[in-house]
Amino acid sequence: MNTYHHHSVEGVIFDLDGTLVSSDLDFTLIRAQIGCPEEVDLLSYIATLPSPYMREEAMNIVHQHELMDAQHAYLLPGVAKAITQLKELAIPMAIVTRNYDRAVAIKLKNNPLPIQTVLTRSDAPPKPDPSALNAIATLWNIDQKNLLYVGDYLYDIQAAHNANMRACLYAPDEMPLYANQADYILRHFSELPKLINQLREDQQELLFLHSSVQ
Repeated sequence: MNTYHHHSVEGVIFDLDGTLVSSDLDFTLIRAQIGCPEEVDLLSYIATLPSPYMREEAMNIVHQHELMDAQHAYLLPGVAKAITQLKELAIPMAIVTRNYDRAVAIKLKNNPLPIQTVLTRSDAPPKPDPSALNAIATLWNIDQKNLLYVGDYLYDIQAAHNANMRACLYAPDEMPLYANQADYILRHFSELPKLINQLREDQQELLFLHSSVQ
C-alpha cells in the first residue's frame, strides 16, 4: 500500500476488462490450447516460446478468443453514471489494458465512453509493468501520487504500486485474497465518485489545517 492516502486525486486510470466492461474469456481453455501452465502468466509464457512461428501461433489463438469476447461485452453496472460524474468533476481519465488493440476497439465502439486516452498491450509492456501508467502521468503532467488506478485483478494493484500510484480494487463479488494489497476497495462503481470527492475534501482540510498552524 502507498502512504499518501489523503492526497487529492487529480486523474483516474482504469483497467478495461472486468472493470469497465464485461469479459468472459475462458483462460483455462486458452492455456490448454497453447500449453501454458496454470501458474504462469499467459503473455509471459508466449514471450518465452522458442520460435517466432510458435509465438505467432499462440498469439493468434489468444486474439481469436479476445475478438469473440469483444463482440458480447457490455458496460458493467454503475460505470456509465460514475464516468459521467467524473467528467463533470473535470477529472482526466484513461484506460490501460492488457487486451488486444482490435478487441479493445470493438468493446469501446459498442460501449462508448468519454475516455480518449487508451493504451493496450500493443502500446506498452503489459501490466504489472508500470510503463503505460507512467506514460499517462507524463502526458497529463500530473504527479503519480495524485493518480488513481482502478482495476479488478492483482496485476492492476501491482502495476499501480510499481508506478507509485494508488490502487483501487473493483471487487463487486467475492473478495479476492489479494484485496488487502489495494489502497481502496470498490464494491460498486457508484462508490468511486464518492471516494474521489472525499479525498479532495480531505486534502482541502489538510491544507487548511497546515495554513492555520503557520
